[in-house]
Amino acid sequence: MRALTPQAARQLPGPWSDQRVAAAERVAAAAMPSPDEEIWRYSRIAELDLDRFAPVAPHTVVVGGDQLVAAIDEVDVVGGEAPDLFAELNTAFMAPLVVRVPPGQVLAEPIVVTHTVAGEGTAHFPRLVIDAGADSEVTVVERFVSPNGDRALVVPMLQVRAAQAARVRYLAVNELGPRVWQIGHQRSVGERDSTTLLATVALGGDYARVRTEATLVGQGASTKQVALYFAGGTQMHDFRTVQDHAAPRTYSDLLFKGAVLDSAKSVYTGLIKIRNEAKGSQAFQTNRNLTLSEGAWAESVPNLEIETNDVKCSHASTVGPIDAEQRFYLESRGVPPQVAERLVVLGFFDEVLAQLPAGDLAGELRARVAAKLLSHLDDLDAQVVGR
Repeated sequence: MRALTPQAARQLPGPWSDQRVAAAERVAAAAMPSPDEEIWRYSRIAELDLDRFAPVAPHTVVVGGDQLVAAIDEVDVVGGEAPDLFAELNTAFMAPLVVRVPPGQVLAEPIVVTHTVAGEGTAHFPRLVIDAGADSEVTVVERFVSPNGDRALVVPMLQVRAAQAARVRYLAVNELGPRVWQIGHQRSVGERDSTTLLATVALGGDYARVRTEATLVGQGASTKQVALYFAGGTQMHDFRTVQDHAAPRTYSDLLFKGAVLDSAKSVYTGLIKIRNEAKGSQAFQTNRNLTLSEGAWAESVPNLEIETNDVKCSHASTVGPIDAEQRFYLESRGVPPQVAERLVVLGFFDEVLAQLPAGDLAGELRARVAAKLLSHLDDLDAQVVGR
């Protein structure tokens, strides 16, 4: 890694120089991850050459949350070890943004954070920290956009701490360019009677991977994770999730829905972990995938790790093409085949779209999904005409 060195980390501004250098030194001493490792299984990590990227300060715009957003503050509110080399890289080169909501304060409007990822050969390391005080409420939307076709790497990190009875809703939207790699890590910790929602919409990027861990440490805490991902061309979307119950009578629910077309790929690996002290907890996990082309590929790997008996858990996953009965029902009523396919796919995603804390953005996201699908159907039409 010619540019991502301890010396480069030491030169960055901010009060975290020792923390940066220590993380960069751990990166320098570590080997690059390999698909042979279980946590990188099915990934495209072997294609990544970090020597081709140099760190830059991200271009970030924040709308809303006046007086609550700071660039210099506590940047680690959840603790724990870094899960992989990329989390260490984020610590070494992070550009932090901290949203701190005082106890009892309720924000009626969402805070929108937009990162622009641009510049050939650039590496971006945004870190968003949401620290919600007791009985507070906040919604944060984080968008990742690319204005052009530059080859770039973005390694974002999200940390959420929801204090007692706090309500936190978070949405990440990947609108990255076709030559951008994203390797992200999200982690939330929910204290007693708190509620957290971690949502993701992934439409862009070349290879986009997000590891999401939601840990419930207080009795009565609950968390929901939802995601919509739609890959085309040669894209790959890769999700790893953990629902970690560490306190009694906690609740988690996960719904991830994805579609792949052309020669795109997706992989979902999820774990429900119920610790011995989490008696009376409930956890549910659902992953559904549509394969819309013969060359597309999707994999789903749900897992359970339960240390106590007094719990209620379930997991379910499916991978397959559009339901033939749904398509036949529409076509038998005069709906053209390609319109029928579009209606079925949009209906498939509506369950997730309805749960996003997106507000006015929900309509825009649905339109982008429809446009991506329509482009694919137009390509099929052109192929038929060209025969």
